[in-house]
Amino acid sequence: MPGRKVPFITDEIYHVFNRGNNKQPTFFNTSDYRRALFTTEFYVTKNPPVSLSRYLNTNEEIQELLMQQMKLQEKQVEILSFVLMPNHFHFLLKQLSDGGISNFIGKFQNSYTKYINTKYHRDGALFLDQFKGVRIEDEEQLLHVSRYIHLNPFTGFVVKSLQEVELFPWSSYKVYLTEEESVVNTKIILEHFPSVSAYKTFVSDQASYQRELDVIKHLLIEQ
Repeated sequence: MPGRKVPFITDEIYHVFNRGNNKQPTFFNTSDYRRALFTTEFYVTKNPPVSLSRYLNTNEEIQELLMQQMKLQEKQVEILSFVLMPNHFHFLLKQLSDGGISNFIGKFQNSYTKYINTKYHRDGALFLDQFKGVRIEDEEQLLHVSRYIHLNPFTGFVVKSLQEVELFPWSSYKVYLTEEESVVNTKIILEHFPSVSAYKTFVSDQASYQRELDVIKHLLIEQ
């Protein structure tokens, strides 16, 4: 993976995203999405004691011991929100240690690509070599990007309604609405709202507008 011209700064928040090489699909079915989610959870830890593939090849007892070790270790990133789409992904990440974001995304992409290449008997890169990262500069941008990420399934016509967005399993939005236990840190976003329902209103109020903008952008690019 080529080096970045502008490094990520520790304690800063970034919108990080990438898509499939040649716009190809990256997540093909439910088991692939599940593997991708577990990969992100696994590599949040700064220094996992083993690789994910080795972890999965051990018995349940050893896996439990390894997971207990990892819960005590330092994280390299905090995941504030995410979405996995058929041919791309978005993360809102806070870097907790130097090199954390690059290391996290690099291990996620490399591990998941090896899984896909082995499963589907393919070779080569699955994602573009250089993922994109945009620093979050203020509160308004932070909240807007969180909303943009959570509306992505609706914007991209992967789901038809806002009710389906709330149930979309490959996004952190459900975690925000249900407050279920997760690797996702919802506090940084939700502290800007008086309640979870207020955040839900904030997200849904711009859904149609965001979809319209995406359609217009798509038409301009095609022309």
